[in-house]
Amino acid sequence: MNVRAFFRAATVEDAAPPYNNIQLKVFYPAQLTGSDQEQDMGIVPADAQHSPFKVVILFNGINCGPEVYQWLAVKLAKRGLVVITFSWIAENLPGMVALTPGVDINMLTPAMYGKAPTASALPTLLRELERLQGEGVLAGLLDLNGVILGGHSAGGRVAIESADSRFFPSVVAAFAYGAHTAAITQLGYAAGTILSLPDSLPLLLIGGTRDGVIANSSHRYGVGWEEATTPVKLTFQEAIVGGRSDSYLLLLEGANHFSIADPFDFTTGRPFLDFPATQSEEQLRDLMAEAIAMFIDAHVRDEATALEALNQLLVSNNPLIASFERK
Repeated sequence: MNVRAFFRAATVEDAAPPYNNIQLKVFYPAQLTGSDQEQDMGIVPADAQHSPFKVVILFNGINCGPEVYQWLAVKLAKRGLVVITFSWIAENLPGMVALTPGVDINMLTPAMYGKAPTASALPTLLRELERLQGEGVLAGLLDLNGVILGGHSAGGRVAIESADSRFFPSVVAAFAYGAHTAAITQLGYAAGTILSLPDSLPLLLIGGTRDGVIANSSHRYGVGWEEATTPVKLTFQEAIVGGRSDSYLLLLEGANHFSIADPFDFTTGRPFLDFPATQSEEQLRDLMAEAIAMFIDAHVRDEATALEALNQLLVSNNPLIASFERK
């Protein structure tokens, strides 16, 4: 399947300049036709036979450029999905200007948590989806009631915290890599607090046994974690009740915090905290993409054989899988 992408810009209505602009890159299944428009402008129509397209919105980690997730966007688009990555430079904390997934700090406080989404970019992104439904190569081809939120690190956290049909009826599932809901003590939480998740939609949590960024950030949460995966495990165990058999915890052997990033950018963020990966990161990324795609096929696209295929993948004797749980 051919994959093409185009760019959009959107204004964040409640943000002040110059931090009120988001740049999007929209990946989609395409069908080359040989038209003059293709030849002269590079505009390629969507492969409409795969429509209406479910939409995946990928939230980046703080100071992680969206280009490091393009590999995943392309793999998912090849499976018949529209995927959006975005870039937003903002000042989420006073004096800290960063490339951000959009984190509403006010909604993380004890008084406000759970009352509104923490993903401050999401309303703008959903409005832009409505515009894309009305114009351009994707006009009329999107399933606006089939939006999946996914992300890495802080972006993964806001994705899983904001996947709540009370806030966004169009959101139907969420996944995250290297994310958890441990509460920062500086916001007023007791040490070791794990914040609850909406627990109303299918969820896939993925973590790596060599995640040094998580391991070396435990002081923020007032605890010393036994393993790099401890807060990810606790999020699965304590933040959701489960009971629908559509919530998953997948821990990858030898993966670190930035195993999801390719090409890896060592110049920003906190990669110096990470542990070295001990498995092939290309193989780890292939496994991540396959698990995410099968999860979406099974629980969003309702493909008949996808659930069995997902279960077979996750219970296999793959040396890259440290552990797997479902509830």
